[in-house]
Amino acid sequence: MKTLNFTFYRPTQLLFGENNIERLPTLIQKEQKILLLYGGGSIKKNGIYDRTKQALTGYHVVEFGGIEANPHYETCMNAVAIVKQEHIDLILAVGGGSVMDAAKFIGLASKLPDTADPWQSAVLESGQCQDAVPIAVIPTLAATGSEMNAGFVISNIGLQEKRAGGNSLVIPKFAIMEPSATLSCDARQTSNGIADAYVHVLEQYLTQDQGETLQSYWAEGVLKTILAVAPRLMANLQDVDARGIFMHAATMALNGMISMGVSSDWATHMIGHELTILYGIDHGRSLTIVMPNLWRVRREAKLGRLAQYGRNVLGLTGTDSEVADQAITATQVFFQSIKMPITLSEAGISSDAIDRISQKVADRGDSFGEDGKVDSSMIKEILTLSK
Repeated sequence: MKTLNFTFYRPTQLLFGENNIERLPTLIQKEQKILLLYGGGSIKKNGIYDRTKQALTGYHVVEFGGIEANPHYETCMNAVAIVKQEHIDLILAVGGGSVMDAAKFIGLASKLPDTADPWQSAVLESGQCQDAVPIAVIPTLAATGSEMNAGFVISNIGLQEKRAGGNSLVIPKFAIMEPSATLSCDARQTSNGIADAYVHVLEQYLTQDQGETLQSYWAEGVLKTILAVAPRLMANLQDVDARGIFMHAATMALNGMISMGVSSDWATHMIGHELTILYGIDHGRSLTIVMPNLWRVRREAKLGRLAQYGRNVLGLTGTDSEVADQAITATQVFFQSIKMPITLSEAGISSDAIDRISQKVADRGDSFGEDGKVDSSMIKEILTLSK
């Protein structure tokens, strides 16, 4: 496999381990005005809010809470108004992937001219933005890797669209990663996180590329780490050591390391976004429904990598064809072991979703996958298998 040209840039300072929130004064200048961004208030129950506010004693801090799961564009725009009004210098996102994603969009949108359309400019054309308010993060859920990448996803409820954006300007300046900060995650949030991180790796690894490169070895290592720690974590949600192992793996799953110089798929995510925006299903649960059947539909194109995944990660044996089929089934079994659905019906979604989503993608003229061949007709085939 030939490695493609690439540029890699990650300025994030990771502070991994316990008791790092108290180091905030060493990371933020006293004259900086801070927007403290968070979600539904869980950080006020688990002590993270109090510790953060205590560490920022004497700083100019403006708070904005209420960021939703799958952050709403409309809510984020309310935060943008505050950032502009208060002349905020740093957005400190404390929460899960949704809060971190919101911070990235807010950082970009806050620097747009008043005449710009933020949805168009800071989401659909986000890569063209030339300025942003810097962000930093304190993750309270391990899953998305948002703490060390440029990407984000925003839901526009009015348009019924959930779209991804990204810009290196909003890669977090620092990330304080305390495994104990994720102890408040319940079983469903933990399952979603495990599935999200696992699929993140597979989106970058299980393509038409094949061969044993540095990137593939890294990807296989992250996958095996998640497979090993998931049963521990599901058996004991208070296992801080397991949470630490998984937190590290989730960051490595989507910080760009394993995708350097190789192709990536992301069709599962694009289809999953439609399920989330139209039916309100958790992001992680949408992925476990779609990915195995996407592989079944694209089996011949991905056969070599499916076999490599089956042998190197899952320890399967046989011919390429046998191992590929076994790998798809074994992945579904893993998803079921962490209490995730593998069909639309299990998630309470009717088969009407098949035509609705495929038609929506057709109307936009979109196609996905590493080769751009996952079009509306193929999506219909994938979702039909997933019903």
